[in-house]
Amino acid sequence: MPLPPPPVRPDPNHVPTEAELRRDLAAAYRLFALFGMTDLVYTHLSVRVPGEGHRFLVNPYGLLFEEITASSLVLVDAAGEPAQETSWPVNPAGFVIHSALHLGAPNAHCVMHTHTLAGMAVAAQQGGLLPLNQISTEFHGRVAIHEYEGIAADDNLGERERLVRDMGDKPCMILRHHGLLTVGRSVAEAFYWMYYLEQSCRIQLAAQASGVPLSIPPEHVVRRARDQMGGSPVKGWLPWQALRRKLDREQPDYAN
Repeated sequence: MPLPPPPVRPDPNHVPTEAELRRDLAAAYRLFALFGMTDLVYTHLSVRVPGEGHRFLVNPYGLLFEEITASSLVLVDAAGEPAQETSWPVNPAGFVIHSALHLGAPNAHCVMHTHTLAGMAVAAQQGGLLPLNQISTEFHGRVAIHEYEGIAADDNLGERERLVRDMGDKPCMILRHHGLLTVGRSVAEAFYWMYYLEQSCRIQLAAQASGVPLSIPPEHVVRRARDQMGGSPVKGWLPWQALRRKLDREQPDYAN
């Protein structure tokens, strides 16, 4: 197989079209299925569509993540109600957390939420995410905590405000007794944070399951490792392009 052309660094000032966002978000759904980060037809990944008003793309309620295509995504308003004709239902109640962060948190152009085994297990631990590995150190000081208040409902305006307050300017959140959440300025960025947050949770459970005492690096070493990884206005773009090529080869119908 010939090598693909060298990746082109995306322009951080580029405003994607709805068609581009549909393909990116559909790709993310397929990758979540591929990497085992789904919960049947539940949980959502959403992205803001540029233009006037508040409009977002989200999955049609009832499709498995592996079935989602660019054209099947549903355009909804800030309340999670369809803003386009669709034969599939949407789940406004499931969009409550997403809409709160889309409207209130900086850089939350894309919001991803999971109910994975590893994520929910760490969300049940008092200590939260521990810096047990080089991967985990990138999350030091970047993971917010939101305490459990029951199932998020659209009539609980107070919790929506607390979600935004707790998130602050962090890219990641542990929803206590619930799961994981990440935000990003792009689908690629939100996916990057979620993929490695999930890996960090899996590493933590594996280390804890060994039954031996855990070794945690000193605070100054953790901070240094985090800072060495740096930041980028197009965070996660390189693995994202590689993963899109994988889908183009193996599941090209995602872009339909």
